[in-house]
Amino acid sequence: MKTIYIVRHAKSSWDLTELPDEMRPLMEKGKKRTKRVIDFFHKNNINVDYIITSHAVRAHETAKMLAYGLKYPFEDIKVDRQVYYADGDSILDQFYDLPARFNSIMIVGHNPTLTDLANRFLKNPIENLPTSGVVSITFSTDKWEEVPSASRKTNFILIPKELPE
Repeated sequence: MKTIYIVRHAKSSWDLTELPDEMRPLMEKGKKRTKRVIDFFHKNNINVDYIITSHAVRAHETAKMLAYGLKYPFEDIKVDRQVYYADGDSILDQFYDLPARFNSIMIVGHNPTLTDLANRFLKNPIENLPTSGVVSITFSTDKWEEVPSASRKTNFILIPKELPE
């Protein structure tokens, strides 16, 4: 079994309009919602074997918060520019070469790509993966390259603003 956690970055600031999109930092509201996600992960004994993130500041900061909360080493986070630029199809390339020993991975990135990725595997598509939102899907396979064609089960769709504070 392989599990993917598809995570949209936390809410970011638009205050500094002179910053390039890739440099926008997180808002405090985004950090608070991500802490709720971490609390949910703790309550449900969720851990990950591998984290991949976009290089954009808001995604990388979100990935580091999640890593800290999950006791995942910062230095093992894979920062990949392709996550920022990817579409739903090309983001799957991130999985194909992963070692079989990784049973659960987390990808932290951006919309519309992550909503598209989630909808490839969901029976009931979502309109939008909100900031700090998470879609968790488990696949009936032991090989990452078989994920696109494997049978699957949606574990949860997590909307942070609906979680208790």
